[in-house]
Amino acid sequence: MHEERTYRKRVFSKDLVQFRVVQEETDLLISAEKDVQFRAQDAVKKIRIDLTKYIIKNPGFETSFLPLRASIGAPKVIAEMARAAKMFNVGPMASVAGAVAEAAGKKLLRYSKQIIVENGGDIYLKSSEPRTMLIYAGRSPFSNRIALEIDPKDTPLGVCCSSGTVGHSFSFGSADAVVAVSRSAAAADAAATAIGNLIKKTEDIDEALKYAKKFKNLRGVLIIKEDKMGVWGKVRIKKA
Repeated sequence: MHEERTYRKRVFSKDLVQFRVVQEETDLLISAEKDVQFRAQDAVKKIRIDLTKYIIKNPGFETSFLPLRASIGAPKVIAEMARAAKMFNVGPMASVAGAVAEAAGKKLLRYSKQIIVENGGDIYLKSSEPRTMLIYAGRSPFSNRIALEIDPKDTPLGVCCSSGTVGHSFSFGSADAVVAVSRSAAAADAAATAIGNLIKKTEDIDEALKYAKKFKNLRGVLIIKEDKMGVWGKVRIKKA
């Protein structure tokens, strides 16, 4: 059963074709310069097969809250997940949505110079035009009132969001939204999870930002908890 993603009603790009691809638990909203839905379905099917086969042989990869090494010869998406998990000291599945979005997006760049792949709030994009990303943060007063501005020169880019109050993803924290930006969508996803785990109260925001600054591969972070917000790095925000 797939959770209805009502926020997608706000997602549109006038210059791109938009379509949805669903394979088992993977549910992607993809925007491209032309309709490459069949290409996308093939790409996602292959990624899902790689994930499923690997997890069947290595069940701990799916359940661990700690980093695990990828076995020799593991599929690229598995290796990316393991690398991101180790970097931020989280379980491999903390990076799965970003890793899948990026893997699919990179395959589709063969057919479209611009690609945006959204996977449950985790995004991989390559764009020739400026893009705006609305931030949903549950009951926070900032929710749907601020947006990130993405400069095309900064892409390809991963922009991933984790929340302890919204959605079904597991978090040890209670942030309304943690958005991490990195060249790697897998790393951005793992980072958002790790940083989100640190947020129990609004006073934790400053320490979480200090933690984020340790990682050279992070371009920026935005944290929202109730009526407080913290921002660090190359993150441009505007009113929505």
